[in-house]
Amino acid sequence: MIPRLHERTHTPHDPLAEALGRPVSPNEGLTKYTVVAHWPGLDYFTLDDEQKTWTSVQWAEHLEDPYQDHPFAASPGRRPAGGIEISGKEHGCRWIAVPAQPGRLDLIANLIHLDGAWHAPPTDILRRLADEARRIEQDLHLIPVRSGPTARPASRTAPTASDQLASVLTQLADEQAGTLATVRGLVEHTAHRIARQPGAASTDTAHRLELIARRLHAIQQDLDTTAAHMVQPRTVAAPPAVRHTAHRSP
Repeated sequence: MIPRLHERTHTPHDPLAEALGRPVSPNEGLTKYTVVAHWPGLDYFTLDDEQKTWTSVQWAEHLEDPYQDHPFAASPGRRPAGGIEISGKEHGCRWIAVPAQPGRLDLIANLIHLDGAWHAPPTDILRRLADEARRIEQDLHLIPVRSGPTARPASRTAPTASDQLASVLTQLADEQAGTLATVRGLVEHTAHRIARQPGAASTDTAHRLELIARRLHAIQQDLDTTAAHMVQPRTVAAPPAVRHTAHRSP
């Protein structure tokens, strides 16, 4: 999963339309399978007998309300990011999560708090987004479970050459501390930095780097699969059965 940070806008209509892949509409109701998560304060804005399904326009207007109430709270040059929900803060930011398009999860947030305060995203937002993307991949099992030399049969007393080589491959492919994971993280970080630079050339370069990061992820998976095959229990061929020939007296 490769996180991407989009430019800040003054209205949520365009980001929501991009997330849905179609224009927002006052007639289209978004179900819980379209808006899969939202800020916890939303429960205070809906009554028990109120309709549970909102149209895409209603969702956009709900996100836009803090800006309409405090039009001068937003600070120029800021961008929406992760870490928008502060634990214990009752008047936090409004946000929704929309996985409407395949292989994509859009998080749309208004960075103006309900009390009119401006929420400044952390300076290390790109690293936080990358860490959160890794956590989501693991929680949803989007990354195969690593099966290294620890899965060897208990009957083995000494590692073979294949076991040792498999251990090396497993270390290279490790998602947490492996060499390829480090390289992949640096490539993703560079892609995000370049994407924020003006010009079409920067956008094209960022896209190329994202493709490289995906190929690195595929290599990690291939190495891990190869290592798993190398440590599979080997079947020992059974000795041929002794054939007894009956001798008869002439």
